[in-house]
Amino acid sequence: MLRTTAFLMICLLHNFWALGMEKSIPLADFSQPRTASEWQNINDGVMGGVSDGRFRLTGNKSMEFYGTLSLENNGGFASVRTKPKNLDLQKGDVLLVRVKGDGREYSLNLYSTKPLVAFSYRMPLVTQKDVSMELKFPLDKFTATSFGRVVPNAQPIEPSEINGIGFLLGDKKAGPFRLEIESISILRD
Repeated sequence: MLRTTAFLMICLLHNFWALGMEKSIPLADFSQPRTASEWQNINDGVMGGVSDGRFRLTGNKSMEFYGTLSLENNGGFASVRTKPKNLDLQKGDVLLVRVKGDGREYSLNLYSTKPLVAFSYRMPLVTQKDVSMELKFPLDKFTATSFGRVVPNAQPIEPSEINGIGFLLGDKKAGPFRLEIESISILRD
């Protein structure tokens, strides 16, 4: 009886300990120069706007997304995103993003393998000026959008179909911006 009780206690303690364990899987490694070739800018110039959004890898092993947002010519967005690739996302995953911002509200966007024009899943990413923040984004909380508007009755996100991740600024405030992306990883139970 004593052995059975001890065994059950050990099992319960192990399960309790394991509940809090999440595996962190890096999604982007900004310490490698080749990482720059995996990213691209897409700004409102595709619609006639004149916003200037760029990115560069820094000496701090991070990526800086920076530029000037313009509302001229019906513009108003700048973005940086990965080129399409398999991200190996799974149901229940949470994205963990560490950023240092400028106090503006950005969006974290996920892109699908489905060929839909201007379609992404989006969550707001609110920064504090010059403060490093670690933010969690559960995949099941992203909202389907097209041209920046919520798509009513859209299918929920299908993690296996996500082939890109990006950051977008479209807060309708003209002027300079800067977002330093320190790390992006997947939290998985």
